[in-house]
Amino acid sequence: MTGRLLLLDTASLYFRAYFGVPESVRAPDGTPVNAVRGLLDFIDRLVRDHRPDHLVACMDADWRPHWRVELIPSYKAHRVAEERPSGPDEEEVPDTLSPQVPVIEDVLDALGVARVGVPGYEADDVIGTFTARAAGPVDIVTGDRDLYQLVDDARGVRVLYPLKGVGTLQLTDEAVLREKYGVGGRGYADLALLRGDPSDGLPGVPGIGEKTAARLLAEFGDLAGIMAAVDDPKAKLTPSQRKRLDEARPYLAVAPKVVRVAGDVPLPEVDTALPHAPRDPAALDRLAERWGLGGSLRRLLDTLTA
Repeated sequence: MTGRLLLLDTASLYFRAYFGVPESVRAPDGTPVNAVRGLLDFIDRLVRDHRPDHLVACMDADWRPHWRVELIPSYKAHRVAEERPSGPDEEEVPDTLSPQVPVIEDVLDALGVARVGVPGYEADDVIGTFTARAAGPVDIVTGDRDLYQLVDDARGVRVLYPLKGVGTLQLTDEAVLREKYGVGGRGYADLALLRGDPSDGLPGVPGIGEKTAARLLAEFGDLAGIMAAVDDPKAKLTPSQRKRLDEARPYLAVAPKVVRVAGDVPLPEVDTALPHAPRDPAALDRLAERWGLGGSLRRLLDTLTA
């Protein structure tokens, strides 16, 4: 792919749309469609403001992959609604959001927006692989700070982090990361696994908070450098830091694979070009009438065809 690539962390965005758009926005039969219409408005604004050449809606085919859970059983465990012996666990999702997800998928497909999810992987991994393969600049739209690890000024990779809807975005490059966290994109995954993340069920290293983690990374370069310092009695670590890091070795041995997004997901062959006309106009008309998509869909179509 050449030209600018816009990657959507789709679930992150439709969750934001669901909570940001009143549930009084409904289809003619009374079914809530606030997440559907809110997401269409988000995409419209993103395309107008950033004019990508390529657009991919990245999906969670598995929001809690078994290979990550095997390494850290607490990974996203607090968000499980029902464990399933085969296939992905069921995620805890608001009752009126779940029925909107298939509608979102149908609308994106009818529009011709590339929609990619890969069994056994999260949307983050799909985003990481598209980013690794991109030949041009990449904008990643997500409310998930985990993807800060992909920020790379040299390659033109940045994260557009919604602060309010998508009208107010934090354009996150390495300067922003260094100012806020003391690390660049390459160091963010190590910072996150040392600090931990309760929202993902990652315990981190007890007693090593964000500022301490940033200082250690500044001093020793990366996680491997920090652990080499633990084994070096001359290294500048406090006794408590050395003890805590040493005791956390089992966690630190597996955490990088869990926290770092994959860059080698087997992606399907898809046309990622920004559509300038609907792929299936008849299906889109039926969806628009059935779900009352109104101005949200019309505005996006006008933007795409402009």
